[in-house]
Amino acid sequence: MKNNLVRNMTWQEYHSKVEDYILILPVGSTEQHGPHLPLGVDAIISERYSQAIAEKVRAVIAPTITYGYKSQPASGGGPLFPGTVDLNGTTLTSLIYDVLKEFVDDGWKNILIMSGHYENDAFLAEAADLLLRNQKEAFPKILLSNWWDNISIELMPKIFDEVEFKGWAMEHAAITETSMMMYFTPELVHEDLITDDGIENPPTYQRFPPSKTLIPSSGCLYTGKSSTAEKGRLIVEDVTNNIILFLKKEFALHEV
Repeated sequence: MKNNLVRNMTWQEYHSKVEDYILILPVGSTEQHGPHLPLGVDAIISERYSQAIAEKVRAVIAPTITYGYKSQPASGGGPLFPGTVDLNGTTLTSLIYDVLKEFVDDGWKNILIMSGHYENDAFLAEAADLLLRNQKEAFPKILLSNWWDNISIELMPKIFDEVEFKGWAMEHAAITETSMMMYFTPELVHEDLITDDGIENPPTYQRFPPSKTLIPSSGCLYTGKSSTAEKGRLIVEDVTNNIILFLKKEFALHEV
């Protein structure tokens, strides 16, 4: 897999991939994920999905963007926890715009942005739109996606077999992320610290400055109990296959 990572390539090796490969840009964040998961969950998951895709189609993986847009209290715990490092929206948009422009200037025609942080998507979309909005040709083409929009509805009862699904915002550091981390990097999961903490009644609005009492002291928004590596495997295989389906529709892919 190391041969698929841009950071491990010489410039000649990198340049040789432009015509026949797709480029995947993983984008995550650095934010608290409760007492049982590391700060880099979103970046780790987006990079590991990129690697899973690259095992099936010709793809190279750009260096992961490990900082993201501001964590909101009811979808990530907010700025009240040490270790959460946020970017302003204009900063993230400019960063992604500059990176994408460099890749397009290098000749890449097929680019996938793989997002692992719930709050990032609007700013990733803004960057791609600003770069290509006046383009008349079909290519270069940039696709933006994430893992949570690509889980088959048929799989959901197997993942939420013991507790109710309460929406993706509440899944921060909960069953899906914990299960995927158990599958991807079990050595980084402190299973003995998984809690039943959560928000009893999630607000339907945002408050500025954020409430210091809305989020449990653990930083968890919903229970992580019933998470398993097997659930993580099911999610990863399902999401990877669904992403490859739309990549085949949009790009001329070469399978490995």
